[in-house]
Order: sequence, then C-alpha cells, then structure tokens
Amino acid sequence: MISPATGDTDALIRIHRGCADLRAGRPLVVAAADETIAVLPVDGLDQATLDDFRIRIAAATPVLLVTDLRAKAIGLTPYEATAVTTPTEATPEDYLTIASGSEVRLGHTTAPGGEAAKAALEITKCAELLPALVAAPVRGGVLEAPDAPIAVEAGAALNYRAEVAQTLKIVAEAPVPLRGGIESRFIVFRDMMGGTAVAVMIGNPDPNQSLRVRVHSACATGDIFGSRRCDCGDQLRLAIERIDQLGGGCVLYLDQEGRGLGLANKLRAYNLQDLGLDTVDANTALGYHEDERDYAAAGRMIAELGWDQIVLLTNNPTKIDALRHAGINVCGRIPVLAPVTPDNRRYLEAKAARAGHLLDQIAGGDEPTPVAVKSAGRD
Repeated sequence: MISPATGDTDALIRIHRGCADLRAGRPLVVAAADETIAVLPVDGLDQATLDDFRIRIAAATPVLLVTDLRAKAIGLTPYEATAVTTPTEATPEDYLTIASGSEVRLGHTTAPGGEAAKAALEITKCAELLPALVAAPVRGGVLEAPDAPIAVEAGAALNYRAEVAQTLKIVAEAPVPLRGGIESRFIVFRDMMGGTAVAVMIGNPDPNQSLRVRVHSACATGDIFGSRRCDCGDQLRLAIERIDQLGGGCVLYLDQEGRGLGLANKLRAYNLQDLGLDTVDANTALGYHEDERDYAAAGRMIAELGWDQIVLLTNNPTKIDALRHAGINVCGRIPVLAPVTPDNRRYLEAKAARAGHLLDQIAGGDEPTPVAVKSAGRD
C-alpha cells in the first residue's frame, strides 16, 4: 500500500474501478472544482447504453470529449480537452467516426473542457480505450441512486499512473535459461492494483558498475508472433544477446503495448498507416501523443533491484530523457540496430525522421509523406 505522503489509496482504487467500468461500457462520474461530469466511453458503445445515459444520467445534451490532437487532426479548433457539439440524435457510429474515423462528415463546433474532462480522458487512456467520451452534466439524484456510477476525483486521476508505479514490489523470481544458452533470472513485480512488470536479469552483472538495461515495452505482434511491421521483436532478442556478450545486465519488460496505446489502438493505428499515415501521424490522428509511455515503473524497478546508475540499450534519445525525468541516472547508451526489411523500412524511416531515433542502418529511401485525416466538418 502507498503512504499518505504519496497519495490517497482509496482514491486510486476508485480510479482503478473506474477503468474497469469504462472497459465494461459503464458510465463514470468525474468531479473537479469547476465541474462534475458523467462520461461514457465511445469505444464499444451501443445504442441501448447511449439511450440509458441520455435518459437517466445526462442533465443536458451530451458532447463528445476528444483530445486536442484528435480535434486538430479532423480540422477542428483544438483544446487540451476538446468538447465537440453533436446532434441530439447522434448514434454510437457517429461518435466513433468523429473519434477515430479517417473521414469525418458531421459539422460541429468545439469548446474547451475543464479539469474533469482532462481527467476523464486520462482515465480512458489508462483503460486502453480510445480517448473519446460522451459527456454531460450529471442529472440530480443520480449519485444517490442504488446503481449510481462510481465517482472519482480529477486530481487523483491525473496522478494515477505515477502513484501506482511507486507501489511496485518484487513478488516472485526464478531462474529461466534462454535460447542460446543464456542464463537469466525472471523477477516479477506487482503493484497495488495487480498490474505486473518483469525484470529479466541476464548473467551476473557487476553491482559495482552501471547496470546495462534494455527498457522494453511489450509488443505482442513483434515479440511473440514475429511481426515484420516493426523492429520490436528483433530489438528484444538483440538486446538480450548484447547484454549477455557484455557480461550481464537486465531487460525491463513493461506492459505498454503500442507505445502505451494498448493492442486494440495499435491495430487501429496500423489501419490508418495502411491508408497512408506514418506511425507518428497515425497515433496523433487517434488522439494520442506520438508516445504515451510512462517510465515511473522503470525507475521504481531499478531502485528495487539495487542500482542507481544504468547504461541504456536504445536508439531513442527521447527515452533517455524520459527515464532521467523518472529519476534514473542514465550515464551511457548502447545502440540496438535491428535489420531493415521491405516491411519495416517505412516504419523505421518515420521513427528516424519524425521521432529522432538514431538508426544508422537506415540509408537512402524517401521520407514518408504525412497524410492528414480528412474532414468534411466545419468548426
């Protein structure tokens, strides 16, 4: 459990329950000093649930909350949390089109959302749903009803991930020999909400030296199934081999699929890439930042393992900055250059040209041309 100095345990548990309710398609109430709103996820929304929300919970015609990045992608005036006006008869399909479609045909205006709206979008990201919510002021008496939605505080939601990461602790470990005769030890961490992360200790790293570390975000398509759309699986295997060759180190394996989007949204981004967007613009077109990963968990794990200084295996200077921001002393970098193939070249070129990755194996080839998501709406 966390201490009072780092946060309110009960408030964090309510956020966790709120994530579960949103995944199940149930409404959530988010309260801030300036507003209290009820929200419903667009992801998986059906007409019966939407009708019930309008009749039983909403005190006014709902708006659609999206991020500034999604609003900008479809040609609307963006705000940090953007409230998009929609017709009273808008359907779940209409909301989904505005939230994630490649062509948006509804005319609408926008207004800035408040602190509760920002927090609600953050909770939706934590739940790995599209960052888009049907939202409205709460009807009187709703919160006193026996089946009242869970109510959460906006401030707790905005700090949720960092607070929960500080509760990670070691719960199990065992030796696991790896392919190629590499000796390793898997160390499993669990946080107060049941989330897990794994540290794979390779060989016998010298405790008196900086720890060689690969901070690797899970990629089911690449790590497990060998997808050729990305270089994730190749980087993981190369990093393990390189760490072993150098005398030992660690791989931190974090549950942050698709740079923090989750598997479903990563596949949505793939579909947008197939329409012409590159990997950066596909993420922002869905309303996400280019990279939504959080490295507070990595900092906690390294500290729990007993190291205070690392050499990072990465091609991404931004990851070095993010880890330093998380309190990790990164004193060096070792590149992890995976093979370039016809399937992943465009992806790697975008990472180099748009995200600043140091990919010396990329030579020649045209920079991908960003393609904007089309909008037939008007602000």
